[in-house]
Amino acid sequence: MALASRLVKPETQGLVHLTVLRRERLSPHWMRVTLGGGEIAAFRPMGYDQWFRIFLPLGGDEGLERLPAKANKLFGYLRYLRIPDGMRPVMRNYTVRAFRPATTTTTTDAEIDVDFVLHGSAEDGTAGPASRWAESCEPGESVVIIDEGLAFNPARGVERVVLVADETGLPAVAGICASLPAAASGVAIIEVPSAEDALEFSHPSGIDVRWVVRVPDAKPGTLALQTLTEATLPDAPLHAYVVGEQALPTDARRHLVGERGVSKDLVSFCGYWRVGAASPAPRSQRATAETHS
Repeated sequence: MALASRLVKPETQGLVHLTVLRRERLSPHWMRVTLGGGEIAAFRPMGYDQWFRIFLPLGGDEGLERLPAKANKLFGYLRYLRIPDGMRPVMRNYTVRAFRPATTTTTTDAEIDVDFVLHGSAEDGTAGPASRWAESCEPGESVVIIDEGLAFNPARGVERVVLVADETGLPAVAGICASLPAAASGVAIIEVPSAEDALEFSHPSGIDVRWVVRVPDAKPGTLALQTLTEATLPDAPLHAYVVGEQALPTDARRHLVGERGVSKDLVSFCGYWRVGAASPAPRSQRATAETHS
């Protein structure tokens, strides 16, 4: 996760050990993995776009057992890098798509849904480490997460919002809409790679949700930005939130501040990824993928 403005930190940021409960293919580019069990009681839901670091055991559970307590901090991250290649878990950043608390009536434990965008294919070796794991993980597999809190800052006011994202930001936009007050109004613009990937979500009736299907060969985020520049925005004051391929939040923030007069303090933004610069996998896992390509 790249630069974000005024993060809202969680109460605690310890390692939380969880297990895979199930997975479900939602669309051509979406896989939902439901996590629970383990130390799920230690997780504190915050709503909105709550995000976390997840450690995937692509090198086996032994790597998870060797994770330092503060693997998301500088010195802990350096210790994480000392875990031998081939054993070191892959670390990625994801958003809580939904949290369901434990229930006493049905004795169901708490659960977290995590939606993974699928790029490439696990079968032919073109998928990245996280996509490959999401496509192939089985119930009972272990993962570790570290809560990182919110990039959307509800303290700035949430009555009128402008939400803009590519597909990687869809879970965050859906989470924000689920947490907004019923009287909230505004617009949500989400660009997706295909019409089948436009996964509907609950939102206040005053939020105008606009799906933009990306045309072939278009740079991700380009059409979402164009739609934003042509959109009628709610009256000020408003809270803007833009996430996705790094050019989208950069250009959208420039447009909102420079051309729409939105105060830069009221724009939450975050570059999730960059075209042509995928997060690296450990050397051993890159070699394994190359043998299948």
